[in-house]
Amino acid sequence: QVQLAESGGGLVHPGGSLRLSCAVSGGTFNAYAMAWYRQAPGKQRELVANYADSVEGRFTISRDNAKNTVYLQMNSLKPEDTAVYYCYARPPWFTYPHGYWGQGTQVTVSS
Repeated sequence: QVQLAESGGGLVHPGGSLRLSCAVSGGTFNAYAMAWYRQAPGKQRELVANYADSVEGRFTISRDNAKNTVYLQMNSLKPEDTAVYYCYARPPWFTYPHGYWGQGTQVTVSS
């Protein structure tokens, strides 16, 4: 069974940085297209970054295949970045939103 576990969320001041991590277990990490999504209260889930695009130029996705982990580096954070951030792994035979999702990690940007 494939499991995704996010970590690294928390409270940060505006202008600060955070790095989220997502550890993938139980599957073939190298075969997955990885992405990060977020969902703020009262809003729809939205793409933050994948390897084809980064909605926010302040955010960068990277992966370490040796550690089965994907990262999201977030810089110059703003209050509107406050949301639950989800890691998403899409096997090649799946289409969004099917695949594997983490449980989410809360990011709160506030002074």
